[in-house]
Amino acid sequence: MDFSSDWLDLLQWPAMLATVLAAWLVGSNAKARRNSGFWVFLASNVLWGLWGWHDGAHALIALQLALAALNIRGVSKTETAPK
Repeated sequence: MDFSSDWLDLLQWPAMLATVLAAWLVGSNAKARRNSGFWVFLASNVLWGLWGWHDGAHALIALQLALAALNIRGVSKTETAPK
């Protein structure tokens, strides 16, 4: 295992932390926190996608693409929601 492989193996931990943080933010009553939660979810989708690519986890990559689409929908609904 080389250094880049080791680094990519560790990518799952920040991805997991970003996912948990995003879920906490999206559950907030504050609009700004909810909105930032969707952006953190998108970051976690990228991290999980990179880890999935490295690990050959094609179903995980497909899941992250689907979840990213839902998160983009969430961002657009949060930003345009009436007051």
